[in-house]
Amino acid sequence: MATLAKDFTKGLWKEIPPFRLVLGLCPTLAVTKSAMNGLGMGAAATFVLLMSNIIIASLRNVIPKKVRLASYIVIIATFVVIVENVMQAYTYGLYERLGIFIPLIVVNCIILGRAEAFASKNAVIHSAADGLGMGLGFTISLTVLGALREILGTGSLFGIPVMWSSFEPFTFMVEAPGAFICLGLILGIMNVLGD
Repeated sequence: MATLAKDFTKGLWKEIPPFRLVLGLCPTLAVTKSAMNGLGMGAAATFVLLMSNIIIASLRNVIPKKVRLASYIVIIATFVVIVENVMQAYTYGLYERLGIFIPLIVVNCIILGRAEAFASKNAVIHSAADGLGMGLGFTISLTVLGALREILGTGSLFGIPVMWSSFEPFTFMVEAPGAFICLGLILGIMNVLGD
């Protein structure tokens, strides 16, 4: 049971994907103009990561070594298509804002990396815990980064004004340079806090 908890919690701080492992930076920087975008992208990636880890762990003794990566990509792509269709049907505005980054989950290095490094070598329950923990860590990362950029760049959080009336937004925070500045600030804070 202790190893199951460890598999889950490592993705929440010790190995949090964009900040500790420095993985998944493309969607991290591109879609986090707002907290809602970060939350939406994180939730989509979490679903794909959890489900693909479960299926890959279930089939790890059946998939031939020679075609394992191709098999992983097919499994991951299946869940990405499900996420994409559900988002189109129920959260179309968010789907449009996230754009090409939803289909690109297929090649997200976090998801493929967890499939190769963990799910292909561990039992289903441990792989599910790993996928859920890494996915939630990724979601938290994107949401925090998006919230910071949204607060500083527009004075709102999840679209609700949170700053005083005379606040002058730093509009560059919702542009590409703002993503790098906020990421650098968060990485610096995490390095100071340590493990």
